[in-house]
Amino acid sequence: MNQTISRTLGDLLGKDVILFVFKIALGALTLTVAPMWIFWNSVLDFIASYLQWIPLEWLQTTGASIATFAFGYMFFIVLITLFTSLYSETLLIKLAKKHYPDTPVTGQPTIAASAAVTAKASLVFLVLFILCIPLLFIPVLGQLVMLYLWSVLIKEPTIYEVGSLFIKDRQIRKEKNKKARTIAIIASLFNYIPVMNIFAPIFAQILFLHHVLKE
Repeated sequence: MNQTISRTLGDLLGKDVILFVFKIALGALTLTVAPMWIFWNSVLDFIASYLQWIPLEWLQTTGASIATFAFGYMFFIVLITLFTSLYSETLLIKLAKKHYPDTPVTGQPTIAASAAVTAKASLVFLVLFILCIPLLFIPVLGQLVMLYLWSVLIKEPTIYEVGSLFIKDRQIRKEKNKKARTIAIIASLFNYIPVMNIFAPIFAQILFLHHVLKE
């Protein structure tokens, strides 16, 4: 796994990956700022009302504002995950040919399926995030819960994108998928690092690619 992570980090510093990620991030940022600007008060009121049952005044006021900022940030990351899933195919194939030139592309993910898989993961993520908001204010536990939620967001899209391209055999795909949660959690750590957070979804896909093809 250490060699796989090292190789993935090397790919992450390549100009193709950096350019891809910043294009994705720019689009996601544009589509996040506009609706959050328009619906900020509505989202704030919803979260504040949701926190009313907790007998802590600071959590109902300051906590609601923090949670609203967090919701906007989650929406931004969800869009990055979606766009990465939709447009990463060419980049993944290029990286595979660079490191594993004898490995054939055995399939092709469809835009509809990529969008459906990512939308499902995003919905589960957002629902769990809303349900877990009170836990997020608990030191340490909140960070662990959030790390798990990030992994929920990127695990299935990562499996689908890489698996559709390079794993035709269902048994092999099932075997390789066993480490998908670990890979998703490792990639999710990027979400705690400013700027590097926008690399989390593509990092997960490249890491899973090396995990799948290294043998």
